[in-house]
Amino acid sequence: MIDKPKIGIIMGSDSDLPIMEKAFAVCKEFNVPFEVKIISAHRTPDVHAEYSKSAASRGIKVIIAAAGMAAHLPGVTAGHTHLPVIGVPISSKNLDGMDALMAIVQMPPGIPVATVAIDGAKNAALLAIQILAVSDLELSEKYIQFKKNMALDSIKKNDGLKY
Repeated sequence: MIDKPKIGIIMGSDSDLPIMEKAFAVCKEFNVPFEVKIISAHRTPDVHAEYSKSAASRGIKVIIAAAGMAAHLPGVTAGHTHLPVIGVPISSKNLDGMDALMAIVQMPPGIPVATVAIDGAKNAALLAIQILAVSDLELSEKYIQFKKNMALDSIKKNDGLKY
């Protein structure tokens, strides 16, 4: 039996896939089931609205929404669901992702969207894992071990220093 996805990862275009694959890797590392959809707030607004409105009833607990340029996907998603939404601003050739970052950060009161760094898909997935870990002891223990391992890896880097 395949577990129902707990994290929904959406993006407006397949051009976002190379960045968002970092989020897929984190979900796999923590063995958290996830789904990936290409859904545009502009090109497929009805599909997007249905996805966002039905996510909770399908078992999704957190949505990660990638968006470049005008970056409407995370905000519109948050407007359609009560679930936590994490926005990943995607870099672009024109404004290096600053347009997307500002659009996601500047949400109106009552429609919060957590925001990570430009192209910060890995941190978006780690934040989603932390949110899920609040009510999942096994996942919480995995995350605590992840943080310990990260610290140990950092300390080990001192072993090879030569100056």
